[in-house]
Amino acid sequence: MTDDRPAEQLDAAELARRFEEQRPYLRRLAYSTLGSLTDADDVVQEAWLRLQRQHAAGRADEIDNLRAWLSTVTGRLALDLLGSARARREQYVGEWLPEPEVTSWDDPADRIAQDERVTTALLVVLESLSPAERTAFVLQDVFGMSGPDVAEVVGRTPAAVRQLASRARKRVEDGTPRFPASPDEQEKVVSAFALAWRSGDLSALLGVLDANVSLTADGGGKVPAIRKPVHGAELIAKMLLGWYHAPSAKGGWGRAVLVNGRPGLVVFDGNHTGVFDFTVDAGRIVAINVVRNPDKLHDLPTGGVPDWYLGHDEEAE
Repeated sequence: MTDDRPAEQLDAAELARRFEEQRPYLRRLAYSTLGSLTDADDVVQEAWLRLQRQHAAGRADEIDNLRAWLSTVTGRLALDLLGSARARREQYVGEWLPEPEVTSWDDPADRIAQDERVTTALLVVLESLSPAERTAFVLQDVFGMSGPDVAEVVGRTPAAVRQLASRARKRVEDGTPRFPASPDEQEKVVSAFALAWRSGDLSALLGVLDANVSLTADGGGKVPAIRKPVHGAELIAKMLLGWYHAPSAKGGWGRAVLVNGRPGLVVFDGNHTGVFDFTVDAGRIVAINVVRNPDKLHDLPTGGVPDWYLGHDEEAE
């Protein structure tokens, strides 16, 4: 923080300014816990309301460290919401995938430190954890909060938090790439995938896909999407090429973006938009997650012309 005055000595405008400094951090914390930017924004707004009430009640002197106080409040709110969110997801139509955070390559938000950015692959694994395990892992391993501070959030003892985080860490290690790609490596793989796809080159497409690659799509019952995950490089490659050559794909296009800080794609298939996230392990794509549910696609980068067109290569020249 840039101002060391106690919170009770700040006027409302200055308190709001200091909160806004923390908002991006708090949004990342809530999003990492919930996997939903919409829910994260709701949580951060509630944290702001609670800070206002604390200040109005003259109890701001109880806040020694504003960032730590807001982190605890945000963590608790996210944990509470996670329970109800998981119940809603059990009624979800088709596969549920995390809401993607999509930015352009030149967006200043992309300069966020990687240790405070969760990948889609990690968010998918976190879905298999209990709310307490997920919260303990996110707060301790991703955001570096101390055991006692995490214990205060989840309502457990520090010893219990160590067990929660340990179990979560094992699940994360088992479910994420053993040899993850660097951003530059991932960009090369995703670029090769896009080139092979739009050129209709089955052999080249198989060259970037792991033999056991999986494809999961989230349409939320709002737009067409495969209802169950599909596995196998040849099957997925042929599905993608069939989609590319479909008459409905005329007018479709693709654009390179960052999805949760990693190279990915936004693809418009002539009717609906989808965000493609890729998990790369040992130089090959091991998982493709496609979010097509329009409720999860907010503020997508749309500036400039597409990088390529589906079924219209001549227009991309």
